[in-house]
Amino acid sequence: MGYVKARVKLCNPRDESTCDELELLIDTGSTYTWIKRGKLAKLGVKSTIDNRTIEREVGEAVVECLGRRATTIVVFAEERDNEVLGLHALEGLGLEVDPVTGKLRKSESILALTTFKARYSRNHRSC
Repeated sequence: MGYVKARVKLCNPRDESTCDELELLIDTGSTYTWIKRGKLAKLGVKSTIDNRTIEREVGEAVVECLGRRATTIVVFAEERDNEVLGLHALEGLGLEVDPVTGKLRKSESILALTTFKARYSRNHRSC
């Protein structure tokens, strides 16, 4: 399978009128989404680290893809870092990579979990 990319809309969670359209590489091996520091600064996304120096700072942004929307953790990527849409965002959006077509699709596992929860709660009522 080759590279999988997705067109996403990224917004400041505190001002969702401040957004940017991006094409990101899907990286199911990356836990978080990595976005260039300059792009996050332009959106007004702030680091959630309390003035501590670490290898990379993190923040929160709203991501939208395939008609779904979720708040996700973003890593402030430096110039040499790749920008990727990570697993945390994919799971929050209920999306997955189809291993046959190599394209992004809506996940069916959320429906299965919802069905299981409803069935489980009917059969296991508390006294």
